[in-house]
Parts: sequence; C-alpha cells; structure tokens
Amino acid sequence: MRAYDFAPLSRSTIGYDHLFDLFDAAQRTEGEDHYPPYNIERQSEDRYQISLSLAGFSPDEIAVTAEQNVLSIEGRKTEAANKDYLYRGISARPFKRTFNLADYVKVEGATFENGLLQIKLVREIPEAMKPRRIPIGVAPDPQIEKKRAA
Repeated sequence: MRAYDFAPLSRSTIGYDHLFDLFDAAQRTEGEDHYPPYNIERQSEDRYQISLSLAGFSPDEIAVTAEQNVLSIEGRKTEAANKDYLYRGISARPFKRTFNLADYVKVEGATFENGLLQIKLVREIPEAMKPRRIPIGVAPDPQIEKKRAA
C-alpha cells in the first residue's frame, strides 16, 4: 500500500484532524493482527451489524465498550489449569479489536450465540441536523398594498 502525505491538506483545513488520524491509522494496518475474524454488514440505510467469530469464548470472557466514537471489544480466556491438550487448534489468546464509529452512530445492543458476537449499531441523526424543506412565501405586491392603505 502506498503511503500518502496529508500534511499539505492538514495545514489548510480546520476541524478535520480526526479524519487525517483515521487515514493514518488505516495505512498502518499492514502488520496488524487479524484476530478475531469479523464481518461488518449494512442492514439498512441507518442500521449496521458487526459480527465477530469468537469460538471457544463465553459471554463473561468478553467485554464490549462504547466510548465517544470508539467501539472496543476485548476478550480474555479464563482457562482451567488442569487441561492437558494433545493438540490446540482453537485460539484462546487475548484480543482487543476497536472500531471507529461515525458521528451519531450508537450501539443498540449485543448478543452472543453459537460462537458469534453480534453488535447492532444505529445511526440517529438529530432532528436539527436532518435536511428540512423551507416553504417559499410570496412577497406582497406593492401596488395592492397602496390600494389597501388608501
């Protein structure tokens, strides 16, 4: 992947620094660990779902935290010390996966079933931020106003 220098843009813009930070973070993901695997699904215009494959974990070993515009999922396996594996193919390593959420995207809830953690997200734009139609009035005719005054 190519490395882009956003310095010229950041010198001439105000308030977009978080966007440039996201671009920088996306460029640094080349050596990133891809565990656990996940899907991001768009279910409708304002609804999303993140699904993480967490085979071998139980709900009490997973923590889901939403703070400002960041969603964090952490898992830490609590293994019994008396297990003697002949072969261990199911990963049980600790993980932390974070997702940057856009403005007005809220976590609606999370469920864990059959080894899949599903997190439902919804974008709730405040009424004041939604586009609204402005009615167009007709300006009064000055000739008619003169006649009424007389």
